[in-house]
Amino acid sequence: MRFAWFLARKHLRFRKTQSLITVLGVAAGVMVLTTALSLTNGFTQGLIDATLRAVPHITLTALDPYDAPRPQNPEIVAETPVLIAKALLTRRAGAGRGAGVDFGTIIGVGSGAAAVYPGIGLEKLGPGRLVLGGALASSLGAWPGDTVYALSVNQKRRAFEVAGEFSTGNYLIDSVFAFATIDDVGELLETPGAVGGWHLRLADPNRAPQVAREIEAGGRYLARTWEDANRTLIEQLALQKRVIGIVVFLIVVVAAMGIANVLVLVVLEKKADIAILRVLGASAAQVAGAFALEAVVLGAAGVLLGDLLGWALSSYLALHPVQIPGELYFITRLPVKMEPADFVWVSGLAFAMVLIAAMMPLRRALSVKPGLVLR
Repeated sequence: MRFAWFLARKHLRFRKTQSLITVLGVAAGVMVLTTALSLTNGFTQGLIDATLRAVPHITLTALDPYDAPRPQNPEIVAETPVLIAKALLTRRAGAGRGAGVDFGTIIGVGSGAAAVYPGIGLEKLGPGRLVLGGALASSLGAWPGDTVYALSVNQKRRAFEVAGEFSTGNYLIDSVFAFATIDDVGELLETPGAVGGWHLRLADPNRAPQVAREIEAGGRYLARTWEDANRTLIEQLALQKRVIGIVVFLIVVVAAMGIANVLVLVVLEKKADIAILRVLGASAAQVAGAFALEAVVLGAAGVLLGDLLGWALSSYLALHPVQIPGELYFITRLPVKMEPADFVWVSGLAFAMVLIAAMMPLRRALSVKPGLVLR
């Protein structure tokens, strides 16, 4: 082993520039892959977090809107009765401002709404008051204190005072939803006293499917979890992560081929030296071991440097998130979430690719016949 390590050091020093470029190639591949995965994780988690700020963990739809008692389950931490109306929202022209018009979904909520939708300002709700999504408010040109008129599908028209606006970071939600009291929405739909269902918040949103099944068993509600409501999006995000991983991993494969190229050149140039060493008593395993150690050193250095650069770049992007257009990507900034498991499997896979790529030069080194070379 000492002899093999001695030969490996000599070869690496002889080709310092090529060795450095090879290490940087592997490092660049690992850095790009780990950073891309961290951004993808952050994008997925950011979108889910933004969605859950304005989407209940479980939505219960009452089979009978006049027989919808409060659901009972120990995992429910907050609940509110709801009644939902699709409406055309308008704002009259004012001094220096044109009129505003847009379609929206008004969610009528009862007591407990602020706990089901934390942090979006539903404490401002009251009779005749409306809280608009930020993008919807901008579309209408409506600000706190303005009057907005809602026209429901049954042609009922009602005036609301804009009490405030909310921003979840999810453009699809902020551009569509508004909140009012359940009594006001009942009046708008001409169904006083009706309860369309309940919106629930759980201690653990991942338990939503189990809790939904338990509540549905009572026979009064149809339950839909936040995962069901966003299943297509979640599946698309998972597919996106896999595709990004595959595409960017090709960079690591190219870098691994670079290591194989360096080792092949060394074998070709050192054929005579290998033959002399074999004649002097060095075994084929010792000679091949030297090239294997070179691959291990170059691969390990590249993977370690790539992990460090990937962590540094991801940390920088976490502190300085990239701003993105919400109307295209649904969230307004690109968060970062570094998963240790991603760094582990990327490092292992990259190192394995380096070792696989090194098999070709190893076979060449083992196939050198001292008699033919020296003759």
